[in-house]
Amino acid sequence: MTEPPQTAEPTPPPGGPAPAPGATDPAAAEPPPQSPGAVRRRASLVGAVVSALLIVAIVLGSRLLRDFDSALLPYAVATVFLAFGVAYRYTVWISAPGARRLFRKGWGSFFSVANFRKAPTALPRMIATYLGFQKFLGARSHARWAAHQLIFWGCLLAAAITFPLTWGWFTFTSSTGAGPGYEMRIWGFKVLGFDSLSVLGWLMFHGLDIAAVLVIPGAGYFLWRRMKDRGAITGQRFAYDLVPLLALIVISVTGLLLTFSSIFLHGGGYEFLAILHMVSVVFTLIYIPFGKFFHIVQRPAAVGMQLFKYTSRRKDEEGEVFTCRRCHQPIDTAPYVENLQGTMRDLDLGFEGWAEYCPRCKRVLRGTAYLDHVKKGFK
Repeated sequence: MTEPPQTAEPTPPPGGPAPAPGATDPAAAEPPPQSPGAVRRRASLVGAVVSALLIVAIVLGSRLLRDFDSALLPYAVATVFLAFGVAYRYTVWISAPGARRLFRKGWGSFFSVANFRKAPTALPRMIATYLGFQKFLGARSHARWAAHQLIFWGCLLAAAITFPLTWGWFTFTSSTGAGPGYEMRIWGFKVLGFDSLSVLGWLMFHGLDIAAVLVIPGAGYFLWRRMKDRGAITGQRFAYDLVPLLALIVISVTGLLLTFSSIFLHGGGYEFLAILHMVSVVFTLIYIPFGKFFHIVQRPAAVGMQLFKYTSRRKDEEGEVFTCRRCHQPIDTAPYVENLQGTMRDLDLGFEGWAEYCPRCKRVLRGTAYLDHVKKGFK
């Protein structure tokens, strides 16, 4: 990227605009960058602490392992490795200057009491539209949005059922010894009694099947798109883009086959399917922190950034919004532009002056610079 050419309009000074009188340099407040070894050691320590806390929660939540099902031990061990991987990767991620600024601004807005008082419905609305229903995907493609929703809600339902059961937090016991009456207990306390032959009972015992039915068409659509769409094929990587989709499909299909075997085959092939299902689930859980699924962990911070932009706009409703230096059209709020400039300074990009131009003027200035300094050499 080249610097904006000299035009009649004022261009940003090198290194970005000068700070206002009395203001402190945001870059000076940032801690010095740490060495990769120090970051890895701190991330390993955080991961170990989070894993230890999860183990303690499993032991206490299962009433000192009285409600823990030993047959689910591989799944529980995989969740401990998942906790370590997520904590490790997240710590490494926020150690980068740009991610650290996103983390601070995002979560600062997320837990801001002042923001809640000024816009009490903003946070629930952001969570519902940006995190839950992901409306930003609908602007790209309605089909991709629908497929993503199927995967999101299917995985969320599966996680809400699988994790507590794996940890021994939820138990289902027969109140009569032979059924059909069952009790659902959380941490040993009775929460719900239901008839296994009722609609509620069917939903309770087939929740994972419903999740699989949601995930399969969503993952299948994205897998089909990555085999047919030329733009997706160009930049895709097998381990990063295709393996997650294949893993979701294998987990869902083997889970449905377990139900099919128990109902229609009288348990035929159940042992093999159970091992195959367990291996696929364990592999996926361990893969999550180091693959494409890690964006699930990063997304809440992005929600906080959207809230930061929204509340900043509300503060500037009665004042002036930051305008483009060239065409003087509104760009965004001054806090958002300053945050973008601070991120560029943190990364030593030297492009913070470009944040003061709107997207159209950036394209015009780059095109003018190309015509004046590059194409002229070919004449």
